[in-house]
Amino acid sequence: MKKDVESKGYGFGTFQGVYTPSILTIIGVVMYLRFGWMLGNVGLTTSLIIVTIGSIITLLTGLSISALATNMRMKGGGAYYMLSRSFGVEAGAAMGIPLALAQAIGVSFYVAGFSEALVNSSLPLVEYLNPRIVSFVTLTILAIVSTLSADIALKSQYFIMGAIAFSLVSFFMGSAPESLASVSPDKVPPSLGFWPVFAVFFPAVTGILSGVGMSGDLKNPSRSIPLGTIAAVLTGYAVYMAIPIFLSDFVTDSAVLKTDSMIFTKCAKWAFPILLGVWAATLSSAVGSFLCAPRVFQALARDRILPRIFARGWGATDDPRFSSFCCFFIAALCLWFGDINAIAPVLTMFNLSTYALLNLSAALESAMGNPSWRPTFKVKSSFSFMGFILCVIAMFMISPGWTFVALGCEILIFWIVKRRALNARWGDMRTGLWVSLARIAMFKLDGLKSDLRNWRPDVLAFTELPLKSSDVIDLSRAISGGRGMVTLTSIVPKAAGSAERVKELSGILKSTAEKRRLLAFSRVYASDDPFGTMHGLINSYGFGPFIPDTILIGVPTKEPQLKSISALASFIYQLRRSAIFVRERQAEELNDKKPARIDVWWRGQNQNGPFMLALATLIKESQERKTKIRLCQIAESGVDPVDAKKILTEFLTSSRVEADVLIKENDPTRSPVSIINEVSSDAMYTFIGLRPPRENETPEGYADYFRQMREGTLSLPSAVFTLAAEGVDFKRIYRE
Repeated sequence: MKKDVESKGYGFGTFQGVYTPSILTIIGVVMYLRFGWMLGNVGLTTSLIIVTIGSIITLLTGLSISALATNMRMKGGGAYYMLSRSFGVEAGAAMGIPLALAQAIGVSFYVAGFSEALVNSSLPLVEYLNPRIVSFVTLTILAIVSTLSADIALKSQYFIMGAIAFSLVSFFMGSAPESLASVSPDKVPPSLGFWPVFAVFFPAVTGILSGVGMSGDLKNPSRSIPLGTIAAVLTGYAVYMAIPIFLSDFVTDSAVLKTDSMIFTKCAKWAFPILLGVWAATLSSAVGSFLCAPRVFQALARDRILPRIFARGWGATDDPRFSSFCCFFIAALCLWFGDINAIAPVLTMFNLSTYALLNLSAALESAMGNPSWRPTFKVKSSFSFMGFILCVIAMFMISPGWTFVALGCEILIFWIVKRRALNARWGDMRTGLWVSLARIAMFKLDGLKSDLRNWRPDVLAFTELPLKSSDVIDLSRAISGGRGMVTLTSIVPKAAGSAERVKELSGILKSTAEKRRLLAFSRVYASDDPFGTMHGLINSYGFGPFIPDTILIGVPTKEPQLKSISALASFIYQLRRSAIFVRERQAEELNDKKPARIDVWWRGQNQNGPFMLALATLIKESQERKTKIRLCQIAESGVDPVDAKKILTEFLTSSRVEADVLIKENDPTRSPVSIINEVSSDAMYTFIGLRPPRENETPEGYADYFRQMREGTLSLPSAVFTLAAEGVDFKRIYRE
């Protein structure tokens, strides 16, 4: 029961918990001090356009927030909670930490603004006040009230709202000033364009995250967040559209509008309510930020991103008092040391980037159509995506430099949290996103004609468990080169193949591959007929356009398995797949100090030759150390070695392949295999092409041939036998 009470915090309703902090953060000091300046710079029509565009961005973001909030059980953390449950803990932290810091620093902005406005007012005795002391006293009072009870803090905003409403009534009841002092032309700054003015105005329409940040203290977040947020945005828009219209009727001199920041007091029916409104606006924004920031810190800590001490809550209402103290400390430091104005732009970027990601989250969730996406407040994905685009445009138009600074900070936080490898207790949409993209890609690829110009190996590799060597894994990594796809497969006896054990072995296989720097899928199957299972997998493994075109198998050393392997080679060839066989070496035979050279034994431009050369090229590009390719050939009887070398050199030049050429004269007294053993004794890999099975050749006959090739190359450190797919013209790789 206690846990349930704590999860609901204060149990605020829509008006107190969302609408009030949102509208009071939206209607802020910019309205009082910068609307006249905006009107003087760009005129009435453009001012209304700026207000409309800024409000549209906020409204679209509000709609996206509403959709997200009504699709999940909202807890504390507001925007951070939404983003972390959509994009994962790393993205949530990348946005949540800067946003919370921006709100904490924002408290110092608003407090400093209040102090300046108070000291510069015409009230008696205020000229004797020190602005810094006033700032610290104000900050301390706000901190005490906000920390001890959010309920008291929010109820105090009713008085602030009353003061702001009174100031607006005074303004709208006003009239044109009877006289205004003329402004010397040399004191009038040049007019600014659309985007500089937009940059100054836009913070005035932000603020909806103040209400969202109270999500953990709402009685019904799924209902209150949409209603309160959208109502606040629409209220702000109505007020912001009315003010320029009235002000343009009161004052027509653009010079006065640009230079007199207190023009509101001169147009209002009563001047004092305007001053009261300015003070109230700054204080309300400070209170909203002071309530929101600690709750984001608390949510971050409960997800183990920040130290656990930030997660602690006090009382049945779960007040984040320690986090509130930290926010007070941050704001106090900014007031004492910092030039707050210097970092103001990047704080705006943090807000905008959060807006952008909230919009993108809602757009992607809606577009993917996962069964889990069932918001009670439905928004078209196009609206959310438009909000995302407008946020990005606004960021770069306001300040490209500060945009990159903000993005750099967020990327750094993302990387740090990613390295911590936190295991989230919740699911997010990343899996669904990748599945959707993969689905689109597979259907697109399935409709395209196969093209050797874009060939890359899709490898189905078979290896034993437990691993006796890493040859298959290393060769898979080398020939995939980060471009192709690899599936590591192992077949274990049924006796050792329970479902749990198979899953465990698959994880071991994958982790082994990762240690060898191979990105691969891993599959383990339980069967007492391994070669029969291999036949079945080769024939059926794959999905859509992703069907393995290259089968990689470790050459067995046991005699009874050779017949099965040769039959498998014939089967692969008939399926128009390519086969690669590598002799499994013992660990003690491995030698990474071998010269980095790949020997390809060329027997003419048949299927095997170009296929082996393509594999060698992929291996070369994947190696960290410098690696050379050497194209080797035994000249046939009657063929001039010089002419043979010229032909191969010309082929390499036309194929844009960098490789050396070695021609060995045919020696009738020696077998080709003995020559290969001599020449390639120090090669990193030695590629040797296998002849295809002959028509009507028995499995026993092809097994004898396979045995001769294996036994004849036992002295080679790394013999790799290839059998290129039947009918596949690999020469096209080099012609196109």
